[in-house]
Amino acid sequence: MYLKSIEVQGFKSFANKIVFEFHNGITGIVGPNGSGKSNVADAVRWVLGEQKVKQLRSASMQDVIFSGTETRKPQGFAYVAITLDNSDHQLAIDYDEVTVSRRIYRSGESEYLLNGSACRLKDINELFYDTGIGKEGYSIIGQGQIDRILSGKPEERRELFDEAAGIVKFKRRKAAAQKKLDDESNNLVRVNDILAELEKQVGPLEHQAEKAKEYLKLKEELKKNDVNLFLTEADEFKAELEKFNEAFSVADSELKAAKAEFEKSGTEYEANEEKLGGLNRTIEENSSIAKQAEIDKNRLSSQIDILNEQIKSVLASDEQFNKRLDSIKERLLDYDEEKKRLISDRFKLTDHLDDMRADCNEVDAQVKNLNDGIKELEDTVENCKDDVIDNLNERGQIKAKLQKNVTLLEQVNIRKSELTRQLINCKSEEDTQKQSLDLLQRDLDDIRKELAILGGTLSDREKRQLAARDMINKLNNDISGLSRVVMGESSRLESLKNITERYDGYGNSIRKVMEQKDRYKGIVGVVADIIRTQKQYETAIETALGGTIQNIVTDNEETAKGLIAFLKQNKFGRATFLPLSAISGRDIRVDSSLTMENGAVGFANQLVECDSEFTELARYLLGRILVVDNIDNALAIARRHNHSLRIVTLEGDMLSPGGSMSGGAFKNSSNLLGRRREIEELEASVSVKEAELKKSEEQLTAAREQIGALRTEIEQIKAEIQDKQLAENTAAMNFDTASKKQEELNRAYTNSKRESDEIENTVTRINAEIDACKVALSESERIDRELNEKISSCNAAIENHKAELADKQKSAEQLHIELSNFSQQDNYAEENIKRVLREISRLNAEADEIKDSLGSAGDEINEKKENIAKINEAIMRAEARIAEYADITAKEREDRDKVQEKQRELFNKREQISERINTLDKECMRITGRIEKIESVRDERIDYMWNEYELTLIRAAELRDENLTNSDELKKNINVLKSDIRRLGDVNVNAIEDYKEVSERYTFLKTQHDDLITARDTLIKVIEELDTGMRNQFIEKFQEIKVEFDKVFKELFGGGRGTLELEEDVDILEAGIRIISQPPGKKLQNMMQLSGGEKALTAISLLFAIQNLKPSPFCLLDEIEAALDDSNVDRYAKYLHKLTKNTQFIVITHRRGTMAAADRLYGITMQEKGVSTLVSVDLIEDQLDDKPAKQE
Repeated sequence: MYLKSIEVQGFKSFANKIVFEFHNGITGIVGPNGSGKSNVADAVRWVLGEQKVKQLRSASMQDVIFSGTETRKPQGFAYVAITLDNSDHQLAIDYDEVTVSRRIYRSGESEYLLNGSACRLKDINELFYDTGIGKEGYSIIGQGQIDRILSGKPEERRELFDEAAGIVKFKRRKAAAQKKLDDESNNLVRVNDILAELEKQVGPLEHQAEKAKEYLKLKEELKKNDVNLFLTEADEFKAELEKFNEAFSVADSELKAAKAEFEKSGTEYEANEEKLGGLNRTIEENSSIAKQAEIDKNRLSSQIDILNEQIKSVLASDEQFNKRLDSIKERLLDYDEEKKRLISDRFKLTDHLDDMRADCNEVDAQVKNLNDGIKELEDTVENCKDDVIDNLNERGQIKAKLQKNVTLLEQVNIRKSELTRQLINCKSEEDTQKQSLDLLQRDLDDIRKELAILGGTLSDREKRQLAARDMINKLNNDISGLSRVVMGESSRLESLKNITERYDGYGNSIRKVMEQKDRYKGIVGVVADIIRTQKQYETAIETALGGTIQNIVTDNEETAKGLIAFLKQNKFGRATFLPLSAISGRDIRVDSSLTMENGAVGFANQLVECDSEFTELARYLLGRILVVDNIDNALAIARRHNHSLRIVTLEGDMLSPGGSMSGGAFKNSSNLLGRRREIEELEASVSVKEAELKKSEEQLTAAREQIGALRTEIEQIKAEIQDKQLAENTAAMNFDTASKKQEELNRAYTNSKRESDEIENTVTRINAEIDACKVALSESERIDRELNEKISSCNAAIENHKAELADKQKSAEQLHIELSNFSQQDNYAEENIKRVLREISRLNAEADEIKDSLGSAGDEINEKKENIAKINEAIMRAEARIAEYADITAKEREDRDKVQEKQRELFNKREQISERINTLDKECMRITGRIEKIESVRDERIDYMWNEYELTLIRAAELRDENLTNSDELKKNINVLKSDIRRLGDVNVNAIEDYKEVSERYTFLKTQHDDLITARDTLIKVIEELDTGMRNQFIEKFQEIKVEFDKVFKELFGGGRGTLELEEDVDILEAGIRIISQPPGKKLQNMMQLSGGEKALTAISLLFAIQNLKPSPFCLLDEIEAALDDSNVDRYAKYLHKLTKNTQFIVITHRRGTMAAADRLYGITMQEKGVSTLVSVDLIEDQLDDKPAKQE
């Protein structure tokens, strides 16, 4: 067995499909750093099932998919396939050639294929057991694994030795057996727990079942007595209601007559009351007017007194005003004299201040002019100094620039002569290179045209393949969805059919009778099987039927009689039968106008469908029950008809005759009427979906055939493209090399020419700059002399100005002090003048107010006397009005007394009538209360019979026993039966069935328990046998590896010794392994003390020793000799040839010695950035001949 090929597409840097063909011997894979060589090893490791992304040098599994470049889009998937020759059937599979492939999509979906068929990772692992091939074997070795062998802990090396010893498959079988053993032990614990629990249940359930049977017997007897007591009481209630209804009619007639008389007297009383109210309002209005007149009279008298007091007060205040006026005149004369004196002094002070301010301003101006002159001169001196320094700096720069240009001119002349020689050489080579480039370009264009045609064809086929794959995915999803729906609906249909056939949801007695349907031909079925209705009416109809829905319909009474005898004989319980011969011909009268009521849907029998022979049965069961849309409308209809109807709402609420109501939520969603409808709907749905499923499967088969044909065509096109790409890569490399050389020649000539022109310009510019520098030096020296002369003259002028400024500043300071003193005196004088003027103004205002008050006092007194006269006239008018309204009020009060007397007579009469009405009303209420109480008791009994036995009065009448008519005796029997039932305590009616189920389950689980015990013992024995076999085999193989390691070590090192040791005091199947190395001429030492090359050669010795003892079909080595020197590389390559007898080697390398030992070479390069491609062997061989490979 050997590796025939590796196919890679979209994996890491391999964007295009590449196929590596291999033969026996050594195949080398070479290429520059970063070209993607190691990605070949990662691809093989990945296709063999590697799940750890770190081993694949990635951050996530999606990173292995080609991620795109600046010019290429990312791939949607990565694909790797390896093909092995299995003609010797070393692999346990009936194929001469085995292809293992793996594909992953960016969506995260992944798949493994074995010879094109989908398989599991477990299948691939098991296929390569004991071959050395696999992600954990020793057929793929990289530098990282070399480091782990050398530097890892002893226990971490264990996997390599287990694979070499051939015990990996046994370890995995042991792990699987151990897991199964744990599962069996857990199952055994659960079964033991369940058995213990069931043992606790069996005994009590048996006792409960016996109690339940006794309870059912007593309940049946109780029902018989309850029904007959109910019928006896119903007759009594009917007689009492007729008697009380007659008494109520008499009392109600008398009450209506009394109410009419009361209404008549009320009208007369209200008219008299209205007249009396009018008189009272008139009297109140006149009294109010008289009282208001009296109030006005008293108010006017008070006003006269107030005016007289005001006149006296005005006369007393005139004398005080005259005295204050004389005082104000004297003070005004004094303030006038003081004002004149202050103004005279202020004028004199102001004249002196103006003179002083003029002197100060003149001196300040002189000081300012001197300061400005000094500052201007100082600025001039500073500017001249700055100019001197700048001039010196500029002169130094000019001298430096002059020297630089002289030196630069010499260098430029030397470079000019060199460029002239280069231009002559470039021109001679350019023509030769151009002819070679044109020839290479024509070859490359031809190849690319062919690739473009193939690419277009491939793109078209891939689009068609993608469309077909999308169609397959869609069809798979549709088929999966349809399959789930069909399975679910079929399961539901089968379940419903089973439920219907077993009559689940019906009483035990009904099921037993229906099991006899074949024996008794007269059994028609249960009511639920005969009646059909629309889904919206199912809840209402089922509620209306109540317990009758489980009644059994027979053709005649004889059949029903025979079935009752069957139930009695086998003690299966009781059942209700509806013989069609007994029901037909009954006349059921209903008020058809009820269907016109608001919210009424119709009578229940009008909302159901059945065969014509069952029409009368439906009318009998449902003809008197009205179906209404909601409970509000149902209550309104019931009230209008005195609660004499049985009404059912669409939601299942029921109103019984008498006013009782029942409703609420149902305990479960079981719907006996809807079963047949749901079965028919499901059968139709399943039939349609099965047809759709078959059609989708046919389409899927066609799509798969199409995609198979496209896949074959695409593979052929890709093979052609790969060949063309290989040729293109080689041609492109040659063309690029020639192009680059041509560009370099052109660039060199252009650069030389441009540089030559620049040098000419530079020489001219440098000469001009030298002349300019000499002129600038002369000008700089002249400016320096002029600036020094100007600085000397400005310094002399500054000294003269400073002496004059000192004298002027002293005079100005003295003048400012005197000016400040006189300014303060002027401000004080101004404040005194303002104060005097304010006092004069205030006194003049006060005098004006006093004069105004003295002038208006006489006018005010005359006005008040006139007001007093007018008020006396108003008082006389008010007294006359009071006398007039007193007479009117007395007359109106006499009329009111007469009306009040008549009103008292009417009130007494109404009181007598009201008392009579109350008496009659109480009698009516008493009779109504008695009727309601009777109806309430009757409704309670009706509800009790319905809730307890689901019986109406009509159905109860069918169960009447003529021998049981004494109500007292019946009540006594009922009490005794109830007492017996209570004595039984809590009864589990389901215990009979529960006991049967638990007993059967206990027997089944006991059998399971025994089977689990046997399985556990078998697994323990298997694990012990595996442990023994693995220990023996590992000890034997370890010793062989140890001996062989020492032999290979000595051959590769040229002497020395290598050995292996197991950790002590640890189970041999789990013990770690230490590697001890002693190179020639050194002491025996631990691996960590060796050099890098010694470590690598020791690890290679161990791997070669394992290959000698248990060769793997192929071995992929990824630069494991990188740390070796040239002599050790030669030994390594020589030993590789010895191993090729049993093992095929694929070697990824940079070392020339390894390349030379290879039988054939593959070259990996990255001409397009980020994309690895395959180049021809000839090209690689030529490169090897030209120069040595670079070392990583």
